[in-house]
Amino acid sequence: MEPFTLDTGATAWILVSAALVLLMTPGLSLFYGGMVRARTVLNMMLMSFSAMAVVAIAWTLIGYSLAFGTDVGGLFGAPLEHVGLSGTDEQSILAGSGVPFLVAAGFQMTFAIISTALISGAIADRVKLGTWMVFAAIWVVIVYAPLAHMVWGGGLLGADGIFASIAEPVDFAGGTVVHINAGVAGLVLAIIVGARKGFGTESMKPHNLPLVMLGAALLWFGWFGFNAGSAGTADATAGLAWVNTTVATAGAMLGWALVERIRDQHVTSLGAASGVVAGLVAITPAAAALTPLTSIVLGLLAGLACALAVGLKHRFGIDDSLDVVGVHLVGGLVGTVGIGFLAADGGLLLGGGVSLLIVQVLVAVAAMIFSGVLTTVIALALKHTMGWRIPEADERAGIDLTHHAEAGYDLAGALGARRERSIVPARHTPGASTGSIDPAEAVAPMDDASDPGPRNPAPLAEGAAPAAATARTVTTGEPR
Repeated sequence: MEPFTLDTGATAWILVSAALVLLMTPGLSLFYGGMVRARTVLNMMLMSFSAMAVVAIAWTLIGYSLAFGTDVGGLFGAPLEHVGLSGTDEQSILAGSGVPFLVAAGFQMTFAIISTALISGAIADRVKLGTWMVFAAIWVVIVYAPLAHMVWGGGLLGADGIFASIAEPVDFAGGTVVHINAGVAGLVLAIIVGARKGFGTESMKPHNLPLVMLGAALLWFGWFGFNAGSAGTADATAGLAWVNTTVATAGAMLGWALVERIRDQHVTSLGAASGVVAGLVAITPAAAALTPLTSIVLGLLAGLACALAVGLKHRFGIDDSLDVVGVHLVGGLVGTVGIGFLAADGGLLLGGGVSLLIVQVLVAVAAMIFSGVLTTVIALALKHTMGWRIPEADERAGIDLTHHAEAGYDLAGALGARRERSIVPARHTPGASTGSIDPAEAVAPMDDASDPGPRNPAPLAEGAAPAAATARTVTTGEPR
Protein backbone atom coordinates (compact mmCIF):
# COMPACT_ATOMS: atom_id res chain seq x y z
CA MET A 1 0.00 0.00 0.00
CA GLU A 2 1.53 3.27 -1.14
CA PRO A 3 1.74 6.25 1.23
CA PHE A 4 -1.21 8.61 0.95
CA THR A 5 -0.58 12.12 -0.39
CA LEU A 6 -3.34 14.63 0.23
CA ASP A 7 -4.54 16.64 -2.78
CA THR A 8 -6.42 19.62 -1.39
CA GLY A 9 -7.91 20.56 -4.76
CA ALA A 10 -9.35 17.09 -5.37
CA THR A 11 -10.56 16.91 -1.77
CA ALA A 12 -12.34 20.25 -2.09
CA TRP A 13 -13.93 19.08 -5.35
CA ILE A 14 -15.32 15.91 -3.74
CA LEU A 15 -16.57 17.79 -0.67
CA VAL A 16 -18.47 20.22 -2.88
CA SER A 17 -19.73 17.38 -5.07
CA ALA A 18 -20.94 15.49 -2.00
CA ALA A 19 -22.87 18.54 -0.84
CA LEU A 20 -24.45 18.86 -4.29
CA VAL A 21 -25.52 15.21 -4.30
CA LEU A 22 -26.95 15.53 -0.79
CA LEU A 23 -28.97 18.53 -2.00
CA MET A 24 -30.58 16.26 -4.58
CA THR A 25 -32.65 14.48 -1.93
CA PRO A 26 -34.39 17.64 -0.66
CA GLY A 27 -34.77 18.53 -4.34
CA LEU A 28 -36.40 15.15 -4.90
CA SER A 29 -38.76 15.83 -2.00
CA LEU A 30 -39.95 19.00 -3.76
CA PHE A 31 -40.22 17.20 -7.09
CA TYR A 32 -42.22 14.33 -5.62
CA GLY A 33 -44.11 16.58 -3.20
CA GLY A 34 -45.50 18.73 -5.97
CA MET A 35 -46.59 15.69 -7.98
CA VAL A 36 -48.91 14.27 -5.32
CA ARG A 37 -52.24 15.65 -4.15
CA ALA A 38 -52.29 18.47 -1.59
CA ARG A 39 -53.45 16.23 1.23
CA THR A 40 -50.31 14.03 1.03
CA VAL A 41 -47.51 16.49 0.22
CA LEU A 42 -45.92 16.45 3.67
CA ASN A 43 -45.84 12.67 3.92
CA MET A 44 -44.27 12.47 0.48
CA MET A 45 -41.55 14.92 1.43
CA LEU A 46 -41.00 13.14 4.76
CA MET A 47 -40.25 9.92 2.91
CA SER A 48 -37.26 11.60 1.26
CA PHE A 49 -36.08 13.31 4.42
CA SER A 50 -36.44 10.15 6.50
CA ALA A 51 -34.33 8.29 3.93
CA MET A 52 -31.56 10.83 4.57
CA ALA A 53 -31.62 10.05 8.28
CA VAL A 54 -31.95 6.29 8.11
CA VAL A 55 -29.50 5.65 5.27
CA ALA A 56 -26.81 7.95 6.67
CA ILE A 57 -26.74 5.89 9.87
CA ALA A 58 -26.97 2.51 8.12
CA TRP A 59 -24.16 3.52 5.75
CA THR A 60 -21.95 4.57 8.65
CA LEU A 61 -22.56 1.40 10.65
CA ILE A 62 -22.21 -1.26 7.96
CA GLY A 63 -23.26 -0.09 4.50
CA TYR A 64 -19.88 1.30 3.48
CA SER A 65 -18.11 -1.87 4.58
CA LEU A 66 -20.45 -4.01 2.51
CA ALA A 67 -19.95 -1.77 -0.52
CA PHE A 68 -16.21 -1.07 -0.41
CA GLY A 69 -14.67 -3.47 2.07
CA THR A 70 -12.35 -6.32 1.09
CA ASP A 71 -14.10 -8.51 -1.47
CA VAL A 72 -16.01 -11.57 -0.25
CA GLY A 73 -16.84 -13.89 -3.14
CA GLY A 74 -17.44 -11.03 -5.52
CA LEU A 75 -20.81 -10.32 -3.86
CA PHE A 76 -20.09 -7.88 -1.02
CA GLY A 77 -17.34 -6.36 1.07
CA ALA A 78 -16.17 -7.56 4.49
CA PRO A 79 -19.07 -6.43 6.74
CA LEU A 80 -17.03 -5.41 9.79
CA GLU A 81 -13.96 -3.96 8.09
CA HIS A 82 -15.04 -0.32 8.19
CA VAL A 83 -17.70 -0.28 10.92
CA GLY A 84 -18.35 3.31 11.97
CA LEU A 85 -16.47 4.48 8.84
CA SER A 86 -13.18 3.48 10.39
CA GLY A 87 -10.27 3.33 7.99
CA THR A 88 -7.04 4.97 6.98
CA ASP A 89 -6.52 7.42 4.16
CA GLU A 90 -4.45 4.75 2.40
CA GLN A 91 -7.67 2.69 2.23
CA SER A 92 -9.64 5.49 0.59
CA ILE A 93 -11.36 4.44 -2.62
CA LEU A 94 -10.08 7.75 -4.03
CA ALA A 95 -6.58 7.46 -2.58
CA GLY A 96 -5.13 7.73 -6.09
CA SER A 97 -6.68 11.19 -6.40
CA GLY A 98 -5.43 12.27 -2.98
CA VAL A 99 -8.91 12.28 -1.38
CA PRO A 100 -9.03 11.16 2.29
CA PHE A 101 -10.98 8.08 3.39
CA LEU A 102 -13.82 9.89 5.15
CA VAL A 103 -14.35 12.34 2.31
CA ALA A 104 -14.68 9.54 -0.24
CA ALA A 105 -16.92 7.52 2.09
CA GLY A 106 -19.15 10.54 2.69
CA PHE A 107 -19.43 11.16 -1.04
CA GLN A 108 -20.64 7.61 -1.56
CA MET A 109 -23.07 7.98 1.35
CA THR A 110 -24.96 10.64 -0.57
CA PHE A 111 -25.40 8.20 -3.49
CA ALA A 112 -26.91 5.62 -1.16
CA ILE A 113 -29.31 8.23 0.25
CA ILE A 114 -30.69 9.48 -3.07
CA SER A 115 -30.94 5.94 -4.49
CA THR A 116 -33.13 4.85 -1.59
CA ALA A 117 -35.26 8.01 -1.62
CA LEU A 118 -36.03 7.55 -5.32
CA ILE A 119 -38.03 4.40 -4.56
CA SER A 120 -40.58 6.25 -2.43
CA GLY A 121 -42.26 7.80 -5.46
CA ALA A 122 -43.63 4.41 -6.50
CA ILE A 123 -45.70 4.04 -3.31
CA ALA A 124 -46.89 7.59 -2.66
CA ASP A 125 -49.94 8.39 -0.52
CA ARG A 126 -50.60 4.99 1.01
CA VAL A 127 -47.86 3.47 3.18
CA LYS A 128 -46.87 3.71 6.82
CA LEU A 129 -43.87 5.97 7.36
CA GLY A 130 -42.46 3.54 9.94
CA THR A 131 -42.54 0.61 7.52
CA TRP A 132 -40.91 2.75 4.84
CA MET A 133 -38.08 3.73 7.18
CA VAL A 134 -37.43 0.11 8.18
CA PHE A 135 -37.47 -0.85 4.51
CA ALA A 136 -34.98 1.92 3.67
CA ALA A 137 -32.54 0.73 6.35
CA ILE A 138 -32.74 -2.91 5.26
CA TRP A 139 -32.71 -2.22 1.52
CA VAL A 140 -29.62 -0.03 1.55
CA VAL A 141 -27.73 -2.72 3.48
CA ILE A 142 -28.94 -5.85 1.72
CA VAL A 143 -29.53 -4.59 -1.83
CA TYR A 144 -27.82 -1.27 -2.53
CA ALA A 145 -24.47 -1.83 -0.80
CA PRO A 146 -23.80 -5.32 -2.27
CA LEU A 147 -24.73 -4.14 -5.77
CA ALA A 148 -22.43 -1.15 -5.35
CA HIS A 149 -19.68 -3.58 -4.39
CA MET A 150 -20.34 -5.81 -7.38
CA VAL A 151 -20.15 -2.87 -9.80
CA TRP A 152 -17.69 -0.42 -8.19
CA GLY A 153 -15.98 -2.29 -5.36
CA GLY A 154 -14.20 -5.08 -7.22
CA GLY A 155 -17.10 -7.54 -7.41
CA LEU A 156 -18.73 -9.75 -10.02
CA LEU A 157 -20.11 -7.00 -12.26
CA GLY A 158 -17.06 -4.72 -12.27
CA ALA A 159 -13.92 -4.26 -14.29
CA ASP A 160 -12.45 -7.57 -13.06
CA GLY A 161 -15.73 -9.44 -12.82
CA ILE A 162 -17.36 -12.33 -14.65
CA PHE A 163 -17.95 -10.41 -17.89
CA ALA A 164 -14.57 -8.69 -18.05
CA SER A 165 -13.19 -11.28 -20.50
CA ILE A 166 -15.75 -10.04 -23.06
CA ALA A 167 -15.38 -6.32 -22.38
CA GLU A 168 -14.99 -4.04 -19.38
CA PRO A 169 -18.44 -2.94 -18.11
CA VAL A 170 -19.08 0.79 -17.93
CA ASP A 171 -21.14 2.41 -15.16
CA PHE A 172 -19.58 5.77 -14.47
CA ALA A 173 -21.95 7.10 -11.81
CA GLY A 174 -24.78 4.66 -11.23
CA GLY A 175 -26.94 3.47 -14.12
CA THR A 176 -27.17 0.00 -12.57
CA VAL A 177 -26.35 0.72 -8.93
CA VAL A 178 -28.67 3.71 -8.60
CA HIS A 179 -31.35 3.92 -11.28
CA ILE A 180 -31.99 0.38 -12.49
CA ASN A 181 -31.72 -0.75 -8.88
CA ALA A 182 -34.19 1.85 -7.58
CA GLY A 183 -36.50 1.43 -10.57
CA VAL A 184 -36.81 -2.32 -10.06
CA ALA A 185 -37.33 -1.82 -6.32
CA GLY A 186 -40.08 0.70 -7.07
CA LEU A 187 -41.79 -1.77 -9.41
CA VAL A 188 -41.67 -4.53 -6.79
CA LEU A 189 -43.11 -2.29 -4.07
CA ALA A 190 -45.84 -0.91 -6.32
CA ILE A 191 -47.00 -4.47 -7.02
CA ILE A 192 -46.76 -5.77 -3.44
CA VAL A 193 -48.19 -2.67 -1.74
CA GLY A 194 -50.99 -2.33 -4.28
CA ALA A 195 -52.63 0.67 -5.91
CA ARG A 196 -53.96 3.81 -4.29
CA LYS A 197 -57.68 3.90 -3.62
CA GLY A 198 -59.28 5.38 -6.70
CA PHE A 199 -56.34 4.65 -9.02
CA GLY A 200 -57.61 4.66 -12.57
CA THR A 201 -60.99 6.18 -11.69
CA GLU A 202 -60.27 9.37 -9.72
CA SER A 203 -58.24 12.42 -10.64
CA MET A 204 -54.78 12.21 -9.13
CA LYS A 205 -53.20 15.23 -10.75
CA PRO A 206 -50.11 16.96 -9.31
CA HIS A 207 -51.22 19.70 -6.92
CA ASN A 208 -48.28 22.12 -7.29
CA LEU A 209 -46.42 22.25 -10.59
CA PRO A 210 -44.13 25.16 -9.59
CA LEU A 211 -42.91 22.91 -6.75
CA VAL A 212 -42.22 20.17 -9.31
CA MET A 213 -40.25 22.57 -11.50
CA LEU A 214 -38.22 23.82 -8.54
CA GLY A 215 -37.45 20.25 -7.52
CA ALA A 216 -36.33 19.38 -11.05
CA ALA A 217 -34.06 22.43 -11.09
CA LEU A 218 -32.42 21.38 -7.81
CA LEU A 219 -31.99 17.84 -9.10
CA TRP A 220 -30.30 19.11 -12.25
CA PHE A 221 -28.03 21.36 -10.17
CA GLY A 222 -27.13 18.60 -7.74
CA TRP A 223 -26.55 16.11 -10.54
CA PHE A 224 -23.36 17.91 -11.53
CA GLY A 225 -21.93 16.67 -8.25
CA PHE A 226 -23.34 13.23 -9.01
CA ASN A 227 -21.71 12.89 -12.44
CA ALA A 228 -18.80 15.34 -12.56
CA GLY A 229 -17.88 14.44 -8.98
CA SER A 230 -17.60 10.78 -9.94
CA ALA A 231 -14.42 11.62 -11.84
CA GLY A 232 -12.76 11.68 -8.40
CA THR A 233 -10.96 14.96 -9.03
CA ALA A 234 -11.39 18.21 -10.94
CA ASP A 235 -9.92 17.17 -14.28
CA ALA A 236 -10.84 16.81 -17.95
CA THR A 237 -13.03 13.78 -17.22
CA ALA A 238 -15.04 15.84 -14.76
CA GLY A 239 -15.41 18.54 -17.40
CA LEU A 240 -16.60 16.02 -19.99
CA ALA A 241 -19.12 14.59 -17.52
CA TRP A 242 -20.38 18.11 -16.71
CA VAL A 243 -20.94 19.03 -20.35
CA ASN A 244 -22.49 15.67 -21.22
CA THR A 245 -24.85 15.96 -18.27
CA THR A 246 -26.02 19.34 -19.51
CA VAL A 247 -26.58 18.49 -23.15
CA ALA A 248 -28.11 15.04 -22.57
CA THR A 249 -30.62 16.57 -20.17
CA ALA A 250 -31.48 19.25 -22.71
CA GLY A 251 -31.98 16.58 -25.35
CA ALA A 252 -34.25 14.54 -23.10
CA MET A 253 -36.40 17.54 -22.24
CA LEU A 254 -36.91 18.19 -25.96
CA GLY A 255 -37.60 14.52 -26.62
CA TRP A 256 -40.32 14.39 -23.96
CA ALA A 257 -41.83 17.63 -25.27
CA LEU A 258 -41.91 16.17 -28.78
CA VAL A 259 -43.90 13.16 -27.60
CA GLU A 260 -46.37 15.43 -25.79
CA ARG A 261 -46.77 17.71 -28.78
CA ILE A 262 -47.49 14.86 -31.18
CA ARG A 263 -49.59 12.75 -28.81
CA ASP A 264 -51.40 15.40 -26.76
CA GLN A 265 -51.12 18.53 -28.96
CA HIS A 266 -49.56 20.50 -26.11
CA VAL A 267 -46.34 20.67 -24.10
CA THR A 268 -46.56 20.69 -20.29
CA SER A 269 -44.35 21.91 -17.48
CA LEU A 270 -44.70 18.49 -15.83
CA GLY A 271 -43.43 16.89 -19.01
CA ALA A 272 -40.49 19.29 -19.17
CA ALA A 273 -39.54 18.54 -15.56
CA SER A 274 -39.91 14.80 -16.14
CA GLY A 275 -37.80 15.05 -19.28
CA VAL A 276 -35.07 16.74 -17.27
CA VAL A 277 -34.96 13.84 -14.83
CA ALA A 278 -35.07 11.26 -17.64
CA GLY A 279 -32.03 12.83 -19.28
CA LEU A 280 -30.13 13.02 -16.01
CA VAL A 281 -30.86 9.36 -15.35
CA ALA A 282 -29.75 8.19 -18.79
CA ILE A 283 -26.47 10.09 -18.88
CA THR A 284 -25.44 8.98 -15.37
CA PRO A 285 -23.69 5.74 -16.39
CA ALA A 286 -22.44 7.21 -19.68
CA ALA A 287 -21.21 10.66 -18.64
CA ALA A 288 -17.53 9.91 -19.27
CA ALA A 289 -17.98 7.38 -22.09
CA LEU A 290 -19.76 9.53 -24.69
CA THR A 291 -18.97 12.71 -26.59
CA PRO A 292 -21.20 15.77 -26.24
CA LEU A 293 -22.76 14.99 -29.63
CA THR A 294 -23.65 11.38 -28.77
CA SER A 295 -24.84 12.54 -25.36
CA ILE A 296 -27.47 14.67 -27.08
CA VAL A 297 -28.59 11.59 -29.01
CA LEU A 298 -28.74 9.51 -25.82
CA GLY A 299 -30.73 12.21 -24.03
CA LEU A 300 -33.19 12.56 -26.91
CA LEU A 301 -33.76 8.78 -26.94
CA ALA A 302 -34.25 8.75 -23.17
CA GLY A 303 -36.82 11.53 -23.34
CA LEU A 304 -38.77 9.71 -26.06
CA ALA A 305 -38.60 6.32 -24.34
CA CYS A 306 -39.52 7.53 -20.85
CA ALA A 307 -42.37 9.72 -22.09
CA LEU A 308 -43.88 6.69 -23.80
CA ALA A 309 -43.13 4.30 -20.92
CA VAL A 310 -44.88 6.20 -18.12
CA GLY A 311 -48.30 5.47 -19.59
CA LEU A 312 -47.80 1.70 -19.43
CA LYS A 313 -48.69 1.60 -15.74
CA HIS A 314 -52.33 2.17 -16.65
CA ARG A 315 -52.24 -0.59 -19.24
CA PHE A 316 -50.83 -3.06 -16.72
CA GLY A 317 -52.75 -1.72 -13.72
CA ILE A 318 -49.61 -1.09 -11.66
CA ASP A 319 -49.78 2.09 -9.60
CA ASP A 320 -46.23 3.36 -9.91
CA SER A 321 -47.50 6.63 -8.51
CA LEU A 322 -44.76 9.06 -9.58
CA ASP A 323 -43.26 7.07 -12.46
CA VAL A 324 -40.18 5.67 -10.77
CA VAL A 325 -40.29 2.71 -13.16
CA GLY A 326 -41.04 4.73 -16.27
CA VAL A 327 -38.27 7.26 -15.62
CA HIS A 328 -35.58 5.57 -13.52
CA LEU A 329 -35.76 1.96 -14.67
CA VAL A 330 -36.38 2.79 -18.32
CA GLY A 331 -33.98 5.74 -18.29
CA GLY A 332 -31.34 3.67 -16.51
CA LEU A 333 -31.68 0.92 -19.12
CA VAL A 334 -31.47 3.42 -21.98
CA GLY A 335 -28.28 4.88 -20.52
CA THR A 336 -26.65 1.58 -19.58
CA VAL A 337 -27.42 -0.22 -22.83
CA GLY A 338 -26.92 2.95 -24.86
CA ILE A 339 -23.25 2.92 -23.87
CA GLY A 340 -22.89 -0.26 -25.92
CA PHE A 341 -24.06 1.63 -29.00
CA LEU A 342 -22.66 5.12 -28.49
CA ALA A 343 -19.47 4.87 -26.41
CA ALA A 344 -16.53 6.69 -27.94
CA ASP A 345 -14.36 3.70 -27.08
CA GLY A 346 -15.99 0.39 -27.93
CA GLY A 347 -19.47 1.51 -29.00
CA LEU A 348 -21.10 -0.55 -31.74
CA LEU A 349 -22.10 2.44 -33.86
CA LEU A 350 -18.60 3.92 -33.65
CA GLY A 351 -16.79 0.81 -34.87
CA GLY A 352 -16.13 -0.88 -31.56
CA GLY A 353 -17.96 -4.10 -32.29
CA VAL A 354 -20.67 -5.84 -30.30
CA SER A 355 -18.68 -6.91 -27.21
CA LEU A 356 -19.37 -3.86 -25.06
CA LEU A 357 -23.05 -3.92 -25.96
CA ILE A 358 -23.35 -7.56 -24.87
CA VAL A 359 -21.66 -6.84 -21.56
CA GLN A 360 -23.82 -3.79 -20.86
CA VAL A 361 -26.98 -5.83 -21.47
CA LEU A 362 -25.74 -8.68 -19.25
CA VAL A 363 -24.85 -6.34 -16.40
CA ALA A 364 -28.22 -4.57 -16.63
CA VAL A 365 -30.11 -7.89 -16.55
CA ALA A 366 -28.01 -9.15 -13.62
CA ALA A 367 -28.71 -5.95 -11.67
CA MET A 368 -32.45 -6.24 -12.34
CA ILE A 369 -32.60 -9.85 -11.16
CA PHE A 370 -30.53 -9.17 -8.05
CA SER A 371 -32.55 -6.11 -7.04
CA GLY A 372 -35.89 -7.68 -7.91
CA VAL A 373 -35.39 -10.88 -5.93
CA LEU A 374 -33.99 -9.31 -2.77
CA THR A 375 -36.43 -6.39 -2.76
CA THR A 376 -39.31 -8.85 -3.07
CA VAL A 377 -38.10 -10.78 -0.03
CA ILE A 378 -37.77 -7.61 2.05
CA ALA A 379 -41.11 -6.19 0.93
CA LEU A 380 -43.03 -9.41 1.63
CA ALA A 381 -41.40 -9.81 5.03
CA LEU A 382 -42.48 -6.30 6.02
CA LYS A 383 -45.97 -6.83 4.58
CA HIS A 384 -46.53 -9.82 6.88
CA THR A 385 -44.96 -8.22 9.96
CA MET A 386 -45.33 -4.45 10.18
CA GLY A 387 -47.75 -4.09 7.27
CA TRP A 388 -47.43 -1.54 4.48
CA ARG A 389 -50.84 0.07 4.04
CA ILE A 390 -52.52 2.73 6.11
CA PRO A 391 -56.28 2.23 6.68
CA GLU A 392 -58.46 3.04 3.68
CA ALA A 393 -60.32 5.75 5.58
CA ASP A 394 -57.02 7.42 6.48
CA GLU A 395 -55.86 7.25 2.88
CA ARG A 396 -59.02 8.87 1.57
CA ALA A 397 -58.94 11.55 4.26
CA GLY A 398 -55.29 12.28 3.56
CA ILE A 399 -52.22 10.83 5.22
CA ASP A 400 -50.91 14.25 6.27
CA LEU A 401 -53.82 14.91 8.62
CA THR A 402 -54.49 11.34 9.73
CA HIS A 403 -50.90 10.27 10.38
CA HIS A 404 -48.96 13.49 10.90
CA ALA A 405 -51.68 15.77 12.34
CA GLU A 406 -50.75 18.64 10.04
CA ALA A 407 -51.53 20.01 6.60
CA GLY A 408 -49.22 21.25 3.89
CA TYR A 409 -51.40 24.28 3.21
CA ASP A 410 -53.28 25.67 6.21
CA LEU A 411 -55.32 28.18 4.25
CA ALA A 412 -58.31 30.14 5.51
CA GLY A 413 -60.19 29.53 2.29
CA ALA A 414 -61.21 26.36 0.50
CA LEU A 415 -58.73 23.92 1.95
CA GLY A 416 -59.08 25.35 5.43
CA ALA A 417 -62.85 24.99 5.26
CA ARG A 418 -62.55 21.41 4.14
CA ARG A 419 -60.15 20.67 6.94
CA GLU A 420 -62.55 22.14 9.50
CA ARG A 421 -65.42 20.07 8.13
CA SER A 422 -63.30 16.92 8.41
CA ILE A 423 -62.28 17.41 12.05
CA VAL A 424 -64.41 16.24 14.92
CA PRO A 425 -63.76 18.00 18.26
CA ALA A 426 -61.30 15.92 20.25
CA ARG A 427 -62.00 14.69 23.75
CA HIS A 428 -59.91 16.71 26.17
CA THR A 429 -58.15 15.03 29.02
CA PRO A 430 -56.56 16.63 32.08
CA GLY A 431 -53.17 18.06 31.20
CA ALA A 432 -53.77 17.88 27.47
CA SER A 433 -53.06 20.88 25.31
CA THR A 434 -56.21 22.70 24.25
CA GLY A 435 -55.08 22.37 20.66
CA SER A 436 -54.33 18.66 20.73
CA ILE A 437 -56.20 16.35 18.40
CA ASP A 438 -56.10 12.59 18.35
CA PRO A 439 -55.64 11.90 14.63
CA ALA A 440 -57.25 8.48 14.99
CA GLU A 441 -60.48 10.13 16.14
CA ALA A 442 -60.27 13.62 14.71
CA VAL A 443 -60.29 13.07 10.98
CA ALA A 444 -63.17 11.72 9.01
CA PRO A 445 -62.84 10.53 5.40
CA MET A 446 -63.08 13.18 2.75
CA ASP A 447 -62.74 13.09 -0.99
CA ASP A 448 -59.73 15.15 -2.00
CA ALA A 449 -60.50 14.64 -5.65
CA SER A 450 -63.34 17.13 -5.39
CA ASP A 451 -62.66 20.78 -6.13
CA PRO A 452 -64.10 23.06 -3.46
CA GLY A 453 -64.79 25.73 -6.04
CA PRO A 454 -64.26 29.49 -5.73
CA ARG A 455 -64.27 30.96 -2.26
CA ASN A 456 -66.27 34.03 -3.34
CA PRO A 457 -68.63 33.02 -6.14
CA ALA A 458 -70.18 35.80 -8.16
CA PRO A 459 -73.77 36.62 -7.13
CA LEU A 460 -76.56 35.35 -9.35
CA ALA A 461 -78.27 37.83 -11.61
CA GLU A 462 -81.75 38.85 -10.51
CA GLY A 463 -84.23 36.12 -11.37
CA ALA A 464 -81.55 33.69 -12.47
CA ALA A 465 -81.74 30.06 -11.37
CA PRO A 466 -78.79 28.43 -9.62
CA ALA A 467 -76.47 26.75 -12.10
CA ALA A 468 -76.19 23.00 -12.13
CA ALA A 469 -73.06 21.48 -10.65
CA THR A 470 -70.21 21.79 -13.07
CA ALA A 471 -69.30 18.50 -14.68
CA ARG A 472 -65.86 17.29 -13.70
CA THR A 473 -63.49 15.48 -15.99
CA VAL A 474 -61.98 12.45 -14.30
CA THR A 475 -58.57 11.41 -15.51
CA THR A 476 -56.96 8.03 -15.08
CA GLY A 477 -53.92 9.39 -13.36
CA GLU A 478 -51.25 12.05 -13.49
CA PRO A 479 -51.06 13.84 -16.86
CA ARG A 480 -47.84 13.12 -18.70
